[in-house]
Amino acid sequence: MSNRRTGLILDFGGVLTTPLLPAVLAFEQREGLPQGACLTALYKDETGVRITSDLERGAVSQTEWNEFAGTMLGVDPEGLMGRIFGDLRPEPLLINAAAAARRAGIKVGILSNSVGLAPWDLYDGYDLERLYDVVVISEHHLMRKPDAGLFEVTLKLMDLPAAEAIFVDDTLAYVQAAEQLGLAGVHNQDPAQTVATLSELLGVDLTA
Repeated sequence: MSNRRTGLILDFGGVLTTPLLPAVLAFEQREGLPQGACLTALYKDETGVRITSDLERGAVSQTEWNEFAGTMLGVDPEGLMGRIFGDLRPEPLLINAAAAARRAGIKVGILSNSVGLAPWDLYDGYDLERLYDVVVISEHHLMRKPDAGLFEVTLKLMDLPAAEAIFVDDTLAYVQAAEQLGLAGVHNQDPAQTVATLSELLGVDLTA
């Protein structure tokens, strides 16, 4: 099977970056919020889920989301998205693995749910357009993971059938959605283990 896999599709936040949750918890601590406040207000509240989904599809702006989230959390909305995720850093193991895959002739793409591109740009400094073959940001396509159409757009841009692609995400539901379309799925929980799994699937030592 490994010899048939010629494409690798990576999520961005939590895959090419350090994990999201510690950054959110650090933000809550800085703001004097109770632990779990962001999860409760934005990912368990029905309206919060809808607004965040709309942001990922490009239906609302990051500034509009900041205003909503600031009200929900009782904090200053100015630059809120950037403050929440300000502690994210590049994840070198997976960034280097992606580079090794490309050197081995494997197509490598990015598929990321957007958090808006302004006023704060999550992708700034990562040089995605140069370092990866295809970059798909959800808001540009008016869809969001786990929509099947967004995976299909990515595969089309990479000129790959699903059976030849591997998808890596830190969100299990998105991995499962990819698997339902025929991609091999890897749930990133530990970068070193993910690199080992990808090396096996691709038949390439991605630590080299």
